[in-house]
Amino acid sequence: MNVGAVALFGLALGFSLTVPPGPMNALIASRAARSVRDGVVTGLGAMSSDAILGAAVFLLRSIVDLGGVARPIYALGAGVMAFLGVRLLRAAPAPDVAAAAPAGRTYLGALGVGLSNPFQILWWLTAGLASAYLGGVVLLLALFGAIGVWVVAFPAIIHLGVRRAPRVRVVVRYVSAALVLVFAGYFLVLAVVG
Repeated sequence: MNVGAVALFGLALGFSLTVPPGPMNALIASRAARSVRDGVVTGLGAMSSDAILGAAVFLLRSIVDLGGVARPIYALGAGVMAFLGVRLLRAAPAPDVAAAAPAGRTYLGALGVGLSNPFQILWWLTAGLASAYLGGVVLLLALFGAIGVWVVAFPAIIHLGVRRAPRVRVVVRYVSAALVLVFAGYFLVLAVVG
């Protein structure tokens, strides 16, 4: 593969991780409804968790057999997602009451959710690990470039929609909470059934 093809493949992989609806995008959307900054900081927390998970997978791939960790990962993810979904439901403000949260708390919360998100963990154990062998540094730079674009563009788009129709803020938060709770249930089923 030439460098251009590797870079395009890396961009495609990055968007395959970030664009599909999931718990992290639900969290980013709910925070972006408050402010673009909160959405971007949440996205940066998710991006940092990807960097940590990616580094861990690459370091552990030759040392540890990772085959038996799926059920505990799903169980942990189910618990985190259920907690997050309930918090989102309980904290849904009226459309005119939306203060930005402290950036550090927003970032650390998203980092924690990302590090316990089964989709992110399993993505890194599968597609992420496979990509390490395909394109090395160029691929990883392109992958994180795609993630960077998403964590800025997605919150800006959500916030713009909320500014044009302020009542959308409540809808975004409730839909986000419902989506996160659905994923909590899904992860719980996977943890039990395997």
